[in-house]
Amino acid sequence: MSSTQQETEADGLRIVGKRYYGRWVSAFFVLILLCAAIHSMMSNPRFEWQTIVGSFTEASILRGVLMTLQLTVISVLFGFAFGTVLALMRLSSNPVLVAVSWAYTWFFRGVPMLVQLFLWYNIAALYPKISLSLPGVGALWSADANTLISPFSAAVIALVMHQSAYAAEIVRAGIQSVGHGQLEAARALGYRPAQIFRHTILPQAMRAILPPAGNEIIGQLKTTAVVSVIALQDVLFSAQIIYQRTYQVIPLLLVATLWYLLMTSVLSVGQYYVERYFSRSVTRQPSQERTKRKPLFYSLKTGRVNNG
Repeated sequence: MSSTQQETEADGLRIVGKRYYGRWVSAFFVLILLCAAIHSMMSNPRFEWQTIVGSFTEASILRGVLMTLQLTVISVLFGFAFGTVLALMRLSSNPVLVAVSWAYTWFFRGVPMLVQLFLWYNIAALYPKISLSLPGVGALWSADANTLISPFSAAVIALVMHQSAYAAEIVRAGIQSVGHGQLEAARALGYRPAQIFRHTILPQAMRAILPPAGNEIIGQLKTTAVVSVIALQDVLFSAQIIYQRTYQVIPLLLVATLWYLLMTSVLSVGQYYVERYFSRSVTRQPSQERTKRKPLFYSLKTGRVNNG
């Protein structure tokens, strides 16, 4: 008990907390609506929960889940790698690199993902043969576009191009969030540009990059559903194949919905732990621990900060 409370009770007064009745009333109504919705879903025979449970782990559905995860991993890895290059081009002092990076981001952010997918899938209409040649040497390599651009490769190209445009802006914003004084301090210590980026800019920029990047990865997983329009067997296309045969449309769509919810939930948990890892240096410590710290001093002899 604090000294203030002791003095108040000694004076014959009692502290009573304010009651917020509106909070309890609103929570009560929300719980009623939630219970009503759950009861409606569980008691409605048209949901066909037995069919949902039986189809959840069907072989074709599991193959679709693996395809969805594969497309997500490939597009995110290559998209953010290429997006980092585009961000560095945008931040450079070369006007040509800045213009190319800006134009790329403008185009692929402005064109819908579904349109990009159809363009790459039908690229053979523009380039029947794709070849690599050098002036004076001739063609070094040539291939038929219809053979080279399969549904899977068209989906990968479209997803990577789409992802890299958004990743470029996320990475650029994260780099710009690092204070200019940090760069000056790193240059004063004799760091080379590559070392400055790896040891100074990137660790601090990650705190600003990770939250939007995590949301973008989750969004990219859901964006892979568009590949079903070119008959690539992801989760949604696998569910469509089954309900076109059994006419159980709603149960199979709910199976796809539950799988997407499961995958995005796993990604959300992973995002939480990764963000906590990179933000550990700025986490506030309890005041008692701060008071127990020994004073720090800078040693001119060793050039390091040591405990006193």
